[in-house]
Amino acid sequence: MKKTELSIGGMHCASCAVLINRGLAKAPGVKTANVNYAAGKALVEFDESQTNEQKLVEVVKSKGYGATVGVDREREREVRAKEIRDLKFLVGFSALFAFPALILGMFLMEFPYRTLILFLLATPVQFISGKNFYLGAWSALRNKTASMDTLIAVGTSAAYFYSVAAMLGLAKEQYFETAAVLITLVLVGKYLEAVAKGRTSDAIRKLMGLAPKTAIVIRNGKEQEIPISAVVVGDGIVVKPGEKIPVDGIVISGNSAVDESMITGESIPVEKTKGDKVVGASINKHGTFTFKATKIGSDMVLAQIVKLVEEAQGSRANIQRIADQISAVFVPVVVLLALVSFGVWYFVLGQTFSFALMITVAVLVIACPCALGLATPTAVMVGTGIGAQNGILIKSAESLEMMHKIKAVVFDKTGTITQGQPKLTDFFVLEGKNGDKLVDYAYTIEKNSEHPLADAIVEYAQARKATLLRANGFRAIPGFGVEAKIGAVNVYVGKPDESVNDSETAKEIAKLQEEGKTVMVLKVNKKPMALIAVADLIRESSIAAVSELKKQGIESWMITGDHEITARAIAKQAGITNVFAEVLPDQKANYVKQLQEKGLKVAFVGDGINDAPALAQADIGIAMGSGTDVAMETGSVVLMKSDPLDVSRAIRLGRATINKIKQNMFWALIYNIIGIPIAAGVLYYSNGILLSPIIAGGAMALSSVSVVTNALTLRWMKL
Repeated sequence: MKKTELSIGGMHCASCAVLINRGLAKAPGVKTANVNYAAGKALVEFDESQTNEQKLVEVVKSKGYGATVGVDREREREVRAKEIRDLKFLVGFSALFAFPALILGMFLMEFPYRTLILFLLATPVQFISGKNFYLGAWSALRNKTASMDTLIAVGTSAAYFYSVAAMLGLAKEQYFETAAVLITLVLVGKYLEAVAKGRTSDAIRKLMGLAPKTAIVIRNGKEQEIPISAVVVGDGIVVKPGEKIPVDGIVISGNSAVDESMITGESIPVEKTKGDKVVGASINKHGTFTFKATKIGSDMVLAQIVKLVEEAQGSRANIQRIADQISAVFVPVVVLLALVSFGVWYFVLGQTFSFALMITVAVLVIACPCALGLATPTAVMVGTGIGAQNGILIKSAESLEMMHKIKAVVFDKTGTITQGQPKLTDFFVLEGKNGDKLVDYAYTIEKNSEHPLADAIVEYAQARKATLLRANGFRAIPGFGVEAKIGAVNVYVGKPDESVNDSETAKEIAKLQEEGKTVMVLKVNKKPMALIAVADLIRESSIAAVSELKKQGIESWMITGDHEITARAIAKQAGITNVFAEVLPDQKANYVKQLQEKGLKVAFVGDGINDAPALAQADIGIAMGSGTDVAMETGSVVLMKSDPLDVSRAIRLGRATINKIKQNMFWALIYNIIGIPIAAGVLYYSNGILLSPIIAGGAMALSSVSVVTNALTLRWMKL
């Protein structure tokens, strides 16, 4: 399966997006298709053996819309800017004719040649400013459907051509100013909507704008400034104080403090010395250093983040399906209601033809499926953008939506609750044994181990200037320890078992575990020789994270392979009472499943690599990243700062975004539920209230703008 992104042109409303989505979803070989009206894009997953990008483009074009493969961001920016300029021109052009028509039509009843002048004022608006409405309506008709363009084209045409008939003496009243003002108001709404929609992608533009344009590289022993596109992997690059780092790499000389807030959201500069990784677009604050380029172009962390956010913004939340289902039948239902309204007022209640016609026009123009179509994607775009700016990468709209349902968070201990940098605190030699020799054994066996605790033992041994011996038959026993043959003896370092049955030794183990330390036993030829205690200090933010989750009504759990006593000691420091201890790595997913079987929606927080099964099992997998080495493929959410407090922030963001979506959906629906009956005249006989087509058109124009603006208020929230 392959994923591709299409830039879609010519969409005027949510109905357009539904039509294109339906066409792509039915195309041979397509697994999923998500068309985002707010972003003007489609994300399609398809089988390469059955179709290709060009065929997908042809599917979109067959529906009467434009499409190109991929996202040319510069071209996209230009297209969006041109759209706004064109709409601005049309608004000005229309207003130039519509405003005088409104004054003449509403107030100057006895003006000479009044109807002829109104005809001359309304015609340019109807057929020049309104051209795209006719084109959109025709395109919809060819696809045996209807859209917002259909409603506007039919409604304004009815008013315009009835007025032409009046001018020719075939009818009594004219409504030229109504048609002209309606089109102008709709264009004003579309212009404001286009400007507001552009702001929903501010986060992407800001991220893209961070990358510098040039780099100072060392070639042939000389420094030279070249375009960033000319940098190749392996180049030595010089960065001076105040400059942006051009690409990702590793420091080879010099040192400095680097502001990585654009990646992690963390404002405190990070010290960099030889061997440290640096990220493209971060800012060098103080010293001058040289680094070797390791990732360029689309492989850079910044490019991966932009791609991740764009995919999330183009994805579809489950709640969007409701809007799509309504949008698919919305316009035909509105047209039917408009015709029924006309029939009731003209044939049943005996009102004049012109009265019934204006009721019909009001019903047609007040209905707006756009607000419904914009309700979800605009909020998702803003929400994922805010997350990215704060170092919280949310991979899909579905993940964002799931956040508000989370009732339990399971934290992996090492590297999540704790700092992930354990230190050896005790090397307790059992009575009568050679301590130096045992340190040599521990050093030799752990030097070959990849377990996080091994580094602490190696660091301790090296500080003691221990001797590295020759080891054979090295074997790691997952969840227990490691063993190997050193010289003539078998050496094991790992979890204490029943072989450690001496009462004094057992007491020492219990004492160390109660202090929150992980205890290992070193055995030679299966006999316990020493106890090794390692402590991994708890992160300060873990305590705050658990406290915040509790305020949000969410249970916190800690899962670890540590002994029960040790695990509970560490959990207590973090404020966690629920603990899964002595859990093997491949069993973590089962414990997550146990909570899910109790009816809880569960988030699992781990390092994104060895916790992959649990991350996949959880309703939301939250991977702790590191800003320069992000586990992009693991989990639904990536926390760039590796800060547990960001778990509660991510959930808060998810809840806020869903609240905005619900608000948008409510207002979009209630607007139509209330507006359409009033436009149809249900209050006319009881209260004398009748909605003129002009007011109906203004209300319709503002509905979409209000939905987008409401989504944009998410930007004010504090995470």
